[in-house]
Amino acid sequence: MSYKLYIPGPVAVSEKTLRAMAQPMIGHRSTDFVALYNSIQPDLQAVASTQDPVYLSTSSAWGVMEGSIRNVVKKKVLNCMNGAFSDKWNDVALRCGKAATALKFEWGQPVDPAAVRRELATGAYDALTLIHNETSCGCMSDLPALMKVIREFPDVIAIVDTVSSLSGMPIPKDELGIDVLVSGSQKAFALPPGLSFLSVSKKALARAATVSDRGYYFDYLEFQKNHENGMTPSTPIIPLIYALKSKLEDFKAEGMPARFARHARLNQQVKNWGLAKGFKLFPQDGYGSVTLNCFANTLGYDLAALNKILKTKHSLVIDGGYGKLKGKTFRISNMGDETDATIAALLGSLDAALAETPKLPA
Repeated sequence: MSYKLYIPGPVAVSEKTLRAMAQPMIGHRSTDFVALYNSIQPDLQAVASTQDPVYLSTSSAWGVMEGSIRNVVKKKVLNCMNGAFSDKWNDVALRCGKAATALKFEWGQPVDPAAVRRELATGAYDALTLIHNETSCGCMSDLPALMKVIREFPDVIAIVDTVSSLSGMPIPKDELGIDVLVSGSQKAFALPPGLSFLSVSKKALARAATVSDRGYYFDYLEFQKNHENGMTPSTPIIPLIYALKSKLEDFKAEGMPARFARHARLNQQVKNWGLAKGFKLFPQDGYGSVTLNCFANTLGYDLAALNKILKTKHSLVIDGGYGKLKGKTFRISNMGDETDATIAALLGSLDAALAETPKLPA
């Protein structure tokens, strides 16, 4: 059966985007591919507000996230943790054999710039990881405030995950001083999964050149060398790159300011609906995501039953909570190609489904 995704990724993909993937295959070392690769660079750079290249990796974002640990950490990495995915980054760093510190905050609490400053001031670190928009709990940390602190420590390479925020809100990479920006295709870009984006500063490239065990598949220097020839280090996922080109055309047609405003407006519509129903936002006030809403299940609904009704009767699904928050929260995405009309239809379906959904025993 066919149903629409309102989960925080993958999100629904437009027919135009799907059609773009069906173009004839080309050789990834051909002049046709070089032309395709080079044609999307200026628009990708504009989305990230950077003069640095934006490399394309055939992997989920976790590939370039782990690769970044391998490329730039020589001394020790500080992992800022306030949800499931930022928690995972500490585990990944340790599995890569890197010295790491877990700077922990409760899920739903933003990363505190003062705590980051105190830890970096010890001089123990040469890198930091941070998830801008922690989708597991719908919490968006104050990226400008955090980067202002991190810039006080020029030896620290800032690795920032923008997987669920890039293209849904402004992220001025160069202005903020982000050394390594990573993102993925399946969230705000509204593309299928399997393609990730990586933009690396000259400082991070210089650091990588001094690291002997950075591997091959995610080696920054390999990305840069191939980028200069309009290519990728290894065989790329060409259909998704066609889709990306199509999606970047959509971005230009809409205009990025309008795209950002649309995400903010639709997010507020969903938020207003939830609060009017009597739910509460799970993240700390003022730090909710603009690409999804994570509500605490304060009314005690059976979320599994709710999603079953939504799927069978309304041909859509939301998320019933991630990890330790399963059943305790629910998440509704507004990222990608959603419109006032699609969000209005979603909220109408939610109203109808909630009327049929039982509540769990107290």
